[in-house]
Amino acid sequence: MILVTGATGILGRVIVLELLKQGKEVCAAKRPSSNLKKVKESYRFYTDQPDFYFDKIQWIDIDFNDLDSIQMALQNVDEVYHCAAKVSFNPNNDKELYKTNIGGTKNLLYAVENSEVKKFLFVSSIAVLDGYNENGMMDENSDFNPKLDHSGYAISKHLSEMEVWRASAEGLNTIIINPGLIIGSGNWGVSSGDLFSKSAYPFTYTGGTAFVDVRDVANVAIKLMENNAFGERFIVISENSKFSLISDKVRAALGKTPAKPVPDFVFNILPILSFFGWLFPVLRLLSKTSLESLKLDSKISNDKIRNQLNYQFISTADSVDFHLKNYLSDRK
Repeated sequence: MILVTGATGILGRVIVLELLKQGKEVCAAKRPSSNLKKVKESYRFYTDQPDFYFDKIQWIDIDFNDLDSIQMALQNVDEVYHCAAKVSFNPNNDKELYKTNIGGTKNLLYAVENSEVKKFLFVSSIAVLDGYNENGMMDENSDFNPKLDHSGYAISKHLSEMEVWRASAEGLNTIIINPGLIIGSGNWGVSSGDLFSKSAYPFTYTGGTAFVDVRDVANVAIKLMENNAFGERFIVISENSKFSLISDKVRAALGKTPAKPVPDFVFNILPILSFFGWLFPVLRLLSKTSLESLKLDSKISNDKIRNQLNYQFISTADSVDFHLKNYLSDRK
């Protein structure tokens, strides 16, 4: 039995589906308030048999603050894909981020110690990466630098990784993956599922980030578990692309003119407003680091995963075309 946490999220639902396609028995963890109807509807984007596969899922509610709840979910489970996490860059949510992401991961790993689990994959993020290699790229050795300014989300993912490394040192077979900005379907308006609605704005940024298709992340995660690539971390991205690539495609599909880039002088003004973050916490989002990331081109390498699995990623352009079509069909 395989347990997938965060199974209603943009990535978790696709990992569940891909495992089911392989004939695996899957237990999918969710919150009591999760909308399973939306998950089922999204499966039509990924398979010709959405009902068939959805009906095979064994759903279970997990309270990551309750060890008894976690231990019950782990009964007869020998593999875990830990996708559950809160994603937010609003400082007002930092406390909840730490509780959910760090505390939830810590409790899950504690429960795993007394279970039949043999393999554990943790979904982290490229947000934890700092520093560049000799080629000027971030890679798996770009360790988190606590001296730099980070979002609460990045900190929560870094400290969650530390819990996984601890479990690895104590003998658990673990794998960490660090996906880029995931492009997917059916989780519209939540986390990276909000990508297309935000890309419809009349302005865009001059920089870019590392994107990856959700189908690639799911397939890579499963292949790594099959290959027993334990005790390692893997960056999972397709390529480094401009934000404007997304906004131009979205706005063209909506019959709108291309978005205009935000002028550089605006970025010089915004950090001044962050000074008032003590009064208006949301202004703390306007840190120098976060603003720089919107102006600069992303430089993240996927050499390790491509070489290890001989994997060919879906291009950012093709990924956007596929999921944008799904997004527009759901808006009708």
